[in-house]
Amino acid sequence: MLVNCVVYRQGSRLEDVPLERISDYLDQPGCLVWVALRDPSDAELEVMRREFDLPPLAIEDAGRGHLRPKIDEYGNALLVVMQLIEFTGGELNLGEVSVFAGPNYVLSVRRGSRQHFLGVRERCERDPALLQQGPGYVLYALMDAVIDRYFPVLELLQGELESIERRIFEPGAARRNIERLYDLKGRLLQLEHAVGSLLQFSGKLHGGRVPAVCVNTQAYFRDLGDHLARIAASVNTIRDTIATAIMVNLSMVTIEEGEVTKRLAAWAAIFAVATALAGIWGMNFEFMPELKWRWGYPAALSLIVGAGATVWWRFRRSGWL
Repeated sequence: MLVNCVVYRQGSRLEDVPLERISDYLDQPGCLVWVALRDPSDAELEVMRREFDLPPLAIEDAGRGHLRPKIDEYGNALLVVMQLIEFTGGELNLGEVSVFAGPNYVLSVRRGSRQHFLGVRERCERDPALLQQGPGYVLYALMDAVIDRYFPVLELLQGELESIERRIFEPGAARRNIERLYDLKGRLLQLEHAVGSLLQFSGKLHGGRVPAVCVNTQAYFRDLGDHLARIAASVNTIRDTIATAIMVNLSMVTIEEGEVTKRLAAWAAIFAVATALAGIWGMNFEFMPELKWRWGYPAALSLIVGAGATVWWRFRRSGWL
């Protein structure tokens, strides 16, 4: 679906145009064509390929989707693939945006996400001087919007980790905490894949031989690299903290099981004393002094109860009960 297709001249908005007229403006000096698509059909992508003269392999990648973040060069065109991450109903939803940047055009293809980039367009249009720098600045603005949206996701994951940490030493919560930690670890891994791959390739936009599209905007892309490095460092810290929390929770499970074992052993010892004494009086011997004694039976019960109580008191004092 077409979101918008706008032509700019010297940084100022000229007009909205249909897809079929894009090629009419590409040859005009000072013009920039900015097209945004969402979940496009194969027919729409084919129109984009013809109008912008895009390589078939590049447009095939954008149509197939489910790509890892990457930055590829196709002649004078640049393809940047980024993952869109958002929380929907408490679940982490993954989308994708592919951005084609050429000498005088920018094409963004968004899939599987409700996030939009209308704010990015408005931001660029408010400052024609920056927009006049061409497709390199538009590409930076789109990447900056995607990367900035990683920070709220990172904060939510950090908040959930802190919530779990506050419950680590609650009795009986260890197993549930481990389940939550493994779930959190899986979502963090998705963010790590999105950031790590992009950080790995973003260096080619501001260091060494940069693509022609990015020549005048290297400082902006260097700033993006700093943002990605900050997120990657935070992700590594959270991952290490999760590993430590899992180990602590496993230790808590072991400790709780040990406490249960101690209680069971203590009660077994108490009943063992009673069983031993009852076994002695239960032997079928004729000559036992207490058999002819009137208070023998009450005395035997008192001895059993007293012995059991003594053993219980000792275990209680030692902390086993």
